Amino acid sequence: MSLTLHAGTLVQAALLILSTALTSAGAIKLLRPLFVRHALDQPTARSSHATPTPAGGGLAVMLAVLGATVFCQLGSAVGWHLWAVVLAAACLTAIGWLDDVYRLPVVPRLACQGLAGLAVAASFPTELALFPGMLPTVIERGALVVGTVWFINLTNFMDGLDWMTVVETLPVSGTIAVLSAMAAVSPTVGIVALAVFGAVLGFAPFNRHVARLFLGDVGSLPLGLLLAWMLIALAFEGHKAAALLLPMYYLADATITLLRRALRREQLSVAHRSHFYQRAVQSGYSVPDVTARVLTLNLLLATLAVLSVRVPTPTVAAICLLAGAAATLAVLIGFNRGRA
Repeated sequence: MSLTLHAGTLVQAALLILSTALTSAGAIKLLRPLFVRHALDQPTARSSHATPTPAGGGLAVMLAVLGATVFCQLGSAVGWHLWAVVLAAACLTAIGWLDDVYRLPVVPRLACQGLAGLAVAASFPTELALFPGMLPTVIERGALVVGTVWFINLTNFMDGLDWMTVVETLPVSGTIAVLSAMAAVSPTVGIVALAVFGAVLGFAPFNRHVARLFLGDVGSLPLGLLLAWMLIALAFEGHKAAALLLPMYYLADATITLLRRALRREQLSVAHRSHFYQRAVQSGYSVPDVTARVLTLNLLLATLAVLSVRVPTPTVAAICLLAGAAATLAVLIGFNRGRA
């Protein structure tokens, strides 16, 4: 079966979302005893939760995503490129589960993420270039590997609050699916985007504040990989502004926080609670307040991304990027100030 995503396949898209949502939710129900037994997250001084809560929900999410992706591509000639990304996501799922259960050292985790980044960079034809004639291919692909590893980690870093990954992943994957229907990115990318959207939608009720289940590294790592791959694919199609706008809040919060910690000479591999969204909760915002503001911002960024694709001129792209950056900065400043 080969499913293609176009404007006229709304029923197929809805069925894919519904099936992955039900698969994700059903797998969570079946696997919950496993999560409680082996992946119970005990609260610490650096945690945002106060009671022991099972992690590992990402295992069910990724089973739904990868299963739907493979099923939808059966019989289609997508080549090895997609399967390299699927295999990399499956490997990160396994590594994430081991880390949730056994707390793996940093080096093997980074090594696996680096190999996954290589798979993403190699999944695109060598004749494609983000900046033609400006950089040698090997340097540009090397930068993509580093960027993918960073995006994998920042997705993991930002998964520190109930529903935070939900309100980030749903707008990004949903918008990429819409852009696929607009022929701005390939149907294969659109299918993966729909699968991610549906699977995270199935996980969302269990993670709503106060969360009964966390995503865990088993989910945040491969989701970060798939989101990075989809955004890079969007950029390769010439829509760089959209590829920057969609994850702008995650990029800004995680990158600025990393730089601030580096300037304070903190140990970067140690868990912390200094992200903007975490500081907001510490200084008066409720968890639903924070996620509602992030969701509102992401919906605005998604609208700007679609506009930049719909009207593909340098002027419109620049205006959308400036508007997105201003809105993101306003949210970060509000989080940093806190609520009186």
